[in-house]
Amino acid sequence: MIKNGVLHTSAKDGGNSKRRKLDEGSAQSSSSQVGVIGEDEAIGRPPGVKAAKATAKRSARKAAGLGNEESEKLLLECKKMWVIKQQDLAMREKLSKNKLLDSLLAKSEPLSDIEITLKNKLITDMLSNG
Repeated sequence: MIKNGVLHTSAKDGGNSKRRKLDEGSAQSSSSQVGVIGEDEAIGRPPGVKAAKATAKRSARKAAGLGNEESEKLLLECKKMWVIKQQDLAMREKLSKNKLLDSLLAKSEPLSDIEITLKNKLITDMLSNG
């Protein structure tokens, strides 16, 4: 209810009434005003909200079955996968170099200076790595 430019609201459970001044000549509620919305965002969280959220996340993680042992198992599995991926990449690189060397050796026409240098380097790398 609006009386004399002041918005009066009362709680249904008999609590204290709240008063909010309106702009002169304006009958809009404060939620529809642009300036008031920005003020609410500038206020920030009360202390303890972050701690409460972290506790809720921890309890949700435990409820999902991701305890310390499970997370360690997942970490170990990820490390194993990483090692396998690195080995796979090394084998692919070696295979690529072998294919390039095969194509250089299979050429019937004379090789350029760059191709000869590359061929010698690939042969040296292959013999040194075994």
